[in-house]
Amino acid sequence: MPSPLKVAAVQFEPTLFEKERNIARLVAMVRQAAEAGADLIVTPEMGTTGYCWFDRAEVAPFVETIPGPTTGRFAQVAREQGCHIVIGMPEVDPATGLYYNAAVLIGPSGVVGTHRKTHPYISEPKWSAPGDLGHQVFDTPIGRIALLVCMDIHFIETARLAGLGGADIICHISNWLAERTPAPYWITRAVENSCYLIEANRWGLERTVQFSGGSCVIGPDGAIEAVIDGGDGIAYAQIDLERARARRMLGESVFEQRRPELYMELPTHTHSWNPLDFFALYGHRPLPPGRRSRVAVAQFAPTGDVSANLARIEELAAQAAHETGAELVVFPERALTGLEAPAAVRLDGPALARLIAIAARHRVHIIAGLAEEDDAGLYNSAVLVGPQGVVGRHRKLHLDASDHNWATPGADWGVFDTMFGRVGVLIGHDAAFPEAGRVLALRGCDLILCPAALRGNLTAAHAGSTVAQNYPIPTGADPHHWHLMRARAGENNVFLAFANVIDESAGYRGKSGVFGPDTFEFPRREAILGEGEGVVAAEIDTTNLDTRYPTNVVRRKDLVTMRQPHHYLPLIR
Repeated sequence: MPSPLKVAAVQFEPTLFEKERNIARLVAMVRQAAEAGADLIVTPEMGTTGYCWFDRAEVAPFVETIPGPTTGRFAQVAREQGCHIVIGMPEVDPATGLYYNAAVLIGPSGVVGTHRKTHPYISEPKWSAPGDLGHQVFDTPIGRIALLVCMDIHFIETARLAGLGGADIICHISNWLAERTPAPYWITRAVENSCYLIEANRWGLERTVQFSGGSCVIGPDGAIEAVIDGGDGIAYAQIDLERARARRMLGESVFEQRRPELYMELPTHTHSWNPLDFFALYGHRPLPPGRRSRVAVAQFAPTGDVSANLARIEELAAQAAHETGAELVVFPERALTGLEAPAAVRLDGPALARLIAIAARHRVHIIAGLAEEDDAGLYNSAVLVGPQGVVGRHRKLHLDASDHNWATPGADWGVFDTMFGRVGVLIGHDAAFPEAGRVLALRGCDLILCPAALRGNLTAAHAGSTVAQNYPIPTGADPHHWHLMRARAGENNVFLAFANVIDESAGYRGKSGVFGPDTFEFPRREAILGEGEGVVAAEIDTTNLDTRYPTNVVRRKDLVTMRQPHHYLPLIR
């Protein structure tokens, strides 16, 4: 296996009804990349034919079997140049006559493997069946390669299946639209699975649909290692597969720290029925009514002095309540007891009594992290309190390396029905695991509260794009183009309030914020506190119109509804 490996992402604008022209142009671009030394060359979704087909009848003249004439032409280049190539094409299964939106991995010996798009976008059902080949990882002389097609990557499960299958590289081919690229979901999937992601997106306008370009190579840490904005072109990068094989996210061995026994809901489909009916079934835990509320996050650096921390919590709670109108304030992980050699407290002790008194004085609910002691041991916990007392407690489920020195992991998810809606809790490192947010969404949560003490980069900037977009999709520079917690909120259709420690000298960079439930809603419903101590607040809405079916995305959960759980069994093994 060559090391480092040179890879290429091809960006191309195909033309409908001009299949031969498209293939000839792609073959030329692939050959150009191979002659420049690329070992792996990735081209866009449906790049051989174009994408926006009206129906089966219209696309029928352009579908092919795999292998077939089109794969044969790219196989010739792969054989001559000693490289691997990924192409996107409409496939026909000769046994059934069904059509598929396919990605094909081709090597010097021919077709290595095929992925059929498993999670259809709105356009696929007009002509294509959902993929039936699962999510495979192909062993090749240049590394372990997985294939995903466009909408597949909206769902945390697909890339996780690739990661658990040992993928060094995810080749994601797409016709991505409706946002500035490189897209935040692309970055998130690379980061959470600690692998490379080679993104080949198309650009241009087809049947009124504007595609976003931004083809790129993303490293296991989320860094954009090469990118094209608009236009036809090729992005090249050198990659080191050992970085992917370390399987570390934010410095932690996340694949070793997974807890599949807690993920049993992943193969279920709680939103395949009307969630207002499903969660009310048998009268057991119907969804609470919800309301419009203001939620704040507080960012500061706790010390080992519990009394001093409580004083700072009161200052920030007062600021949130009286200056921003917040009714719920989220404080960082171990805000009560400090991060270094934490002084553990009991939930029936004076520290919690003081926290409840603060909530009562300022007429707010507060969630704060603490080192908890009980008769069985020590826990990294978060407690939600209101003016009337304790509402609920969550014990951190996914312990990081430092937690293992003193804490016992929790045993179940913290989910509480409140005046704000159904609330789930994750503590810091819990949120690094995409499975965690998904389980809370499947349990019907409207809002996730995340007290955190996370080091490292949780955000990335964008310099701006020249690709035209429909109003109000932003194209300008953005210091927080990618935020891990915004992705967590959007992929689960929940509001998410994230309160992180700020202490630059110790690697805690803050970036606390309140994020909305729809990644593609612009302007975004969010507020971010980029630097320094303080509070920031945003409005959340967990209500639903008095209708038979849910009208609010946090109740309807569009992305959660579109999951394909029959593919997800390996996630719980």
